[in-house]
Amino acid sequence: MSCQPPGWSTRVFAAPRLDRYQQAARSGGVHAFDLYRWNLQVSEAFYPALSCLEISLRNALHSQLRIRYGREDWWAVARLDGHDDAKVRQATDDLRARQHTSVPCADGIVAELSLGFWVSLLSRRYDRYLWVPALHRSFPGYHGRRERLHDSFDSVRRFRNRIMHHEPVHHRHLAADHQKIYRLLGYIEPLTVTWLMGFDRVPAVLAARPGQTAHAR
Repeated sequence: MSCQPPGWSTRVFAAPRLDRYQQAARSGGVHAFDLYRWNLQVSEAFYPALSCLEISLRNALHSQLRIRYGREDWWAVARLDGHDDAKVRQATDDLRARQHTSVPCADGIVAELSLGFWVSLLSRRYDRYLWVPALHRSFPGYHGRRERLHDSFDSVRRFRNRIMHHEPVHHRHLAADHQKIYRLLGYIEPLTVTWLMGFDRVPAVLAARPGQTAHAR
C-alpha cells in the first residue's frame, strides 16, 4: 500500500504539513491522504459539540456575574486582572469599529470574547472574587473542586484551538475528548446533552476512521 498523497496535494497543502500524516499512515497501514481527509471530517464533526460547550459556558458565567454585580456590563466593576480586562477592552473596540457605535451592547461583547477569556474566569486568581460568590452556581451538575473543572475546560479549549487552526487531531484519544465535552455540558445543562446527541456525528465518524481495525489494536 502506498502512503504517498497525490502530487497536487503537496502544492495545495504543503509538503511539511502532509509529512506528519505520512508518518502516521506508515505506522497505521493506511493511505496518508485518507488520514488527512478523515482528520478534516472528524474536525468538522466536533464543531457542534464544541460550539454548544463554548456558548453554554459563556452564557452560564455571564448570567451569574450579571446577577452578582447587578448590571449587564459586570466587567466594568468586577476585579478582572490586566490581561482579561484588556480582552474586554479589545472586544469593545472591535465592536465599535465594526458596528460604528460608541457603546456596543453587552450581549455583543459577551459573544465577542474568546473561549480563553471565559475559561480564565475559572482560574485560581478569581477563586475568591468570582468562583466562591457566584460562578460555582453556573455548574449545578458539578460538585468537585474548581481546579479540576478549570483544567477540564482548559484542555477542551486547547483541543478546540487545534481544530480551529486546522491542526492534526487524529493522534488523540478522540473518544475521550468527546466524552469530556459531554460531561462538561452536563454540568451546565443536561438537556443540552440530550438535544446534541440527536444529531452529533462524532461517534459515526470515529467508527469510520481509515484502518480502524489496525488502529484499535
